[in-house]
Amino acid sequence: MTEPAGTAPVMGTVHHLDDHRPTTPEPVVSLVKDPTTPDTPAPVRRVSRAVRTARALRTAAMHDRTRSTARFTVRHGMYVVGGGRIVARRAWEGRTAARYERMLRAAEAAGNLDLATEWEERLSRFRAARHQRRMDLLSAPVKAAKGAAAGLGITAGGLLLLGIILAVANENFADLATPTLALIELVRWIVVIITVVWGPLVILGPWATLLALWGVGRHQQAAPQWVLPARPADVGAPITPSVVVTALRDLGIAPLRKAVKEMGDAGAAMLGPIRIAGCGVEVDVTLPSGVATDEVQKRRRKLAENLARHEHEVFITIPQAARTVRLWIADSGALDEPIGPSPLMTDTTLTADYAKGRAPWGQDLRGDAALISLYQRHMLITGLSNQGKTAALRALALWLALDARVEFRVADLKGVGDWGMFDGLATVLIQGPTDDHVIEATEMLEDLVKEMERRIQAPPGTVFTPLIGIVDEAQVAFMCPVVDGEKRPYGGSKATSRYFMAARKIHNQGRAVDVLLFQGTQDPTDQNLPKLVREGAHTRASLALGTESQARMALGDKAVDGGAAPNLLRPGLDKGTVVVASDGIKIPAGQAALTVRTHYISTDDAAEIAERAKALRDGVTTLHAVDRGEERDPLTDVAAVLADAPRMRTNEVLKRLHSLDPKVYGDQWTNDRLKSLLEAHGEEPKKSHGVMVVHRDHVLRALANRDTDGSASTAQ
Repeated sequence: MTEPAGTAPVMGTVHHLDDHRPTTPEPVVSLVKDPTTPDTPAPVRRVSRAVRTARALRTAAMHDRTRSTARFTVRHGMYVVGGGRIVARRAWEGRTAARYERMLRAAEAAGNLDLATEWEERLSRFRAARHQRRMDLLSAPVKAAKGAAAGLGITAGGLLLLGIILAVANENFADLATPTLALIELVRWIVVIITVVWGPLVILGPWATLLALWGVGRHQQAAPQWVLPARPADVGAPITPSVVVTALRDLGIAPLRKAVKEMGDAGAAMLGPIRIAGCGVEVDVTLPSGVATDEVQKRRRKLAENLARHEHEVFITIPQAARTVRLWIADSGALDEPIGPSPLMTDTTLTADYAKGRAPWGQDLRGDAALISLYQRHMLITGLSNQGKTAALRALALWLALDARVEFRVADLKGVGDWGMFDGLATVLIQGPTDDHVIEATEMLEDLVKEMERRIQAPPGTVFTPLIGIVDEAQVAFMCPVVDGEKRPYGGSKATSRYFMAARKIHNQGRAVDVLLFQGTQDPTDQNLPKLVREGAHTRASLALGTESQARMALGDKAVDGGAAPNLLRPGLDKGTVVVASDGIKIPAGQAALTVRTHYISTDDAAEIAERAKALRDGVTTLHAVDRGEERDPLTDVAAVLADAPRMRTNEVLKRLHSLDPKVYGDQWTNDRLKSLLEAHGEEPKKSHGVMVVHRDHVLRALANRDTDGSASTAQ
């Protein structure tokens, strides 16, 4: 049976379950864009909140303001920590011997035995004083108790006496206790005040302490380098006309500041051309009316700071033009760089010519070679101790030694071997600091005077070979207290002084017959460098000095008034730098002196140059001060080397004995030999603060008790 057409079988109705989700029509994808359909933005990629937070924190941490704040916080925190460390170290060194031991080690490491000895003596004195304080501290409680009891008794007695006076005056017996009650009331008020103030002090005290430590740390910049403020951008900046004018304007000179403001060109008319001059620049400044050149000179430090330079990097001189100052401004840090070696070392074929040549002494501030003529010029060089005086003077003598015609007679009154290379080069070589060496140096100068007088009396036209007398550490001679058999002193500055008069005679007439005197001295004063002697030198040079008055003694008023300032050189840092006043060296027009950075020639290098000089000569027999054919008396020599020292270390005594006579007191003289010598005369070295020393009183006692029949022990 067939179904009717147009019908279909019905299986059942399909019902869809609702999943509670909104129904959205399926998007219609069309490959052809409908122009009527607006553009829709692309979907945005969402970033998690943690990533956004990390990025924000990283950006904030790397921001310049955050880093500056962090550096600021760490810097000032470290100022407190560093200040505490500095204060603790100062307190520790103030209470212990740490500072003395540190300076002693530094002096020993530098090879400066004299300075090491001085610090050792200071250490001994400190320990002795500390021991005495500790001993006094043991008896302090008893003394304090006695003092308190005495004070209490005196106070009570005084109050009672005052009460009696008041009672009698007021005719009231009750006034007898009035002073005592007043004192009690005063004590009560003091306690009340302390009670009120104590609380704030306890609160503010720690903060005040932290503030004080912060101040110390900030002053000393006691913080890591990476947190310290950046160096100013203008340090070492190029020198331009505007920089110079601004620096002059801000010197604090009212007429100068006013004149700069009134100038139409803002002060540029004051300046000459800025010229490159060696390791710096040079400019002439014509000052306006009403401004003196010395006003600018007195403000050298402020001018240097205005130019972003250190004080030693700016030099002010007075040229010939009126109302003009000449500024030489070094490149930042250029003067702290060492100069090259001496031509005496680099050129082994170099020779000298006393009459026509010039010694290569060093470089001026421009970097040009500083050549100096020594022909018929007496010389004086001075400065503080350990600034290179001997090396500077010795460099000139070594150049002269390369002229075989020049004869040397040398007295080194320091006696530590600085002139030892002249053994076999000089006809006389005296080395030692004692009064006997001063006597021999004086006799050497008197022999120079005799030779000078012989040459003066020679027939006209006679040609003489140059004769140079050198006295290093001449202040030892001027300060010598010894007198001769005629009661004439060797030292001093009077007409009876033998050394002084010999030096004056050579200064007066020696140059005419080529008899010259070179002297080196330290820390000049009127006592150790008399005025007539220092003014008799044609070439005057000075290393670093302490005061302007010393600079005037060294170079003369004219040089100092013209801008020479060896007192502004930095001790230690400007070692070997000399300020020279002489017509033997080329000095720029208008200047009275020249600053020279001398070539340093070490003792070993000096010995090599001396050997080359000896090769130019036929052979020189050097007469030493001790080569007199005398038999040495060791006990007398020990007393001589002790001089005025109350005691001296045995090692120092042996060293001075060796300087007195190296042939007699050689390596065979040891501590045991010295001890045996003193024991043979009933004395012996003793220990002082753990160090073996020889006492001057013991040696003098041994000399006094020694038999007078010539039985003294002699050196073998």
